[in-house]
Amino acid sequence: MYDFSHRRSQKRIILRDASGAASGKDVKVRLRTHEFLFGAGAFDILAYENAPAEMRDKFAARIDLWKDVFNYGTLPFYWGRYEPEEGHTGKEGMLRAADKMISLGAAAKGHPLCWHTVCADWLLKYPVEEIMKKQLDRITREVSDFKGRLGYWDVINETAIMPIFDKYDNAVTRLCNHYGRIPLIKAVFDAAKAADKDAVLLINDFNTSEDYAHIIEECLDAGVPIDVIGIQSHQHQGYWGKEKLETVLARFERFGLPIHFTENTLISGELMPPEIEDLNDYHNDNWVSTPEFEERQKVQTEEMYRILFSHPLVKAITAWDFSDGMWLGAPSGLIRRDSTPKPVYHMLKELIHGEWSTSYTARTDENGGFTLDGFRGTYELTVDGKTFTVTNDGSDAETAVQI
Repeated sequence: MYDFSHRRSQKRIILRDASGAASGKDVKVRLRTHEFLFGAGAFDILAYENAPAEMRDKFAARIDLWKDVFNYGTLPFYWGRYEPEEGHTGKEGMLRAADKMISLGAAAKGHPLCWHTVCADWLLKYPVEEIMKKQLDRITREVSDFKGRLGYWDVINETAIMPIFDKYDNAVTRLCNHYGRIPLIKAVFDAAKAADKDAVLLINDFNTSEDYAHIIEECLDAGVPIDVIGIQSHQHQGYWGKEKLETVLARFERFGLPIHFTENTLISGELMPPEIEDLNDYHNDNWVSTPEFEERQKVQTEEMYRILFSHPLVKAITAWDFSDGMWLGAPSGLIRRDSTPKPVYHMLKELIHGEWSTSYTARTDENGGFTLDGFRGTYELTVDGKTFTVTNDGSDAETAVQI
């Protein structure tokens, strides 16, 4: 039903020792890290770095669970929280969190650089021209500060609603209405690209309609350096299902750009009522995870991952809430509030590191070679008790390893 062959490739590996071709060697082949980005919110990693001593064990246990599944995570750069007072940022704690992710072998993304929600209220005292300067300076500062640590950025978030957002006054909606949506998007992307030309830059939205597709089309026509299309998939009111997923994929694949499912949530409790238009308006003080709905969450998540992993343009899936209660108090995590794993956690671990992994023993031929055949990513080769690292990236060039 699902074709994952495009996720696999072959790579010719040649082993050489001091005498030349290392023939007749048994080589243990193991996929260490997928090329595909299997992600989760990394808020617990940041919490660990900023936690008081009495809370560190709780977050340390969560990090252990996190690292056993994921190779990619999202760190929060909401301006109003990252810089609650002008000139006073959370840089040091965030640097520690980014370094922690590097030590776990995970890639990190910053989210977001420009957004009308959770914006810095202190910006409102400035005229719009000064707000724009500070917005661009903020992007230059963050991207420069974390260059070499964070390789991915959600540059701007939720532009479809941005100019008409009216729940409260905010600096970014002011910018959008003053300068225009596309000029604002171009300005913030250009600032991020100038600060780190190698960073992967995303536009991100929960609006998956033609409105968002039209915005992307306008951006590309205007020369906005969008590297990846980000799609939010918060499913608090129920699973999208195969038909909607395929419709959304068809809508955005026409651009030929990589697609990241940036914020995925599926509920393991009662669903949010369908009449709620803004998920933020729903409040439930007793929103709990139950065994029945945990099974539903597992089954639906597995189908969704299989559909997305089978699509060639999808390059990343991020489970937004690693632990329950992270956003809107919802039971949308992969682990419960007490840090015990749910069935969905065990399923993803087995899927990513079992069914979709590669591990076998090969034997070198008379030329010291063998063909590595497996899912794309970084591999460990163990021969004669020594371990070497190679990449299976789909290229035709053979790789020589001196043992």
